[in-house]
Amino acid sequence: MGQPVVHFEVHGKDGKKLQEFYGKLFDWNVDTNNPMGYGMVAGSDGGIGGGITESPAAPMVTFYVNVPDIAAALKKAESLGGKTVMPPMAVPGGPEIAQFSDPEGNVIGLSKM
Repeated sequence: MGQPVVHFEVHGKDGKKLQEFYGKLFDWNVDTNNPMGYGMVAGSDGGIGGGITESPAAPMVTFYVNVPDIAAALKKAESLGGKTVMPPMAVPGGPEIAQFSDPEGNVIGLSKM
């Protein structure tokens, strides 16, 4: 594999309800102890971690791929028919992220750890 998938997200109109649903369904510990109430799910046993949250873009499921250069990855995605959805931004205390849509409209995240 080239660049690895490092994070997933599930967005919904009722973030708390989704956090409870996935927590019970998969026995996930969903940690919302942060100012945004973003439900963090830790990765383990070879699985990746992710997040479950409320969003006006809901419903949406996406994954994040770790890349060495976000701007270059967005430029390449656009040259292949994709479109930047969210330009690069720094997550407080976390990585730099961005999102693009593929030619079919699927939203994919980029991350630079």
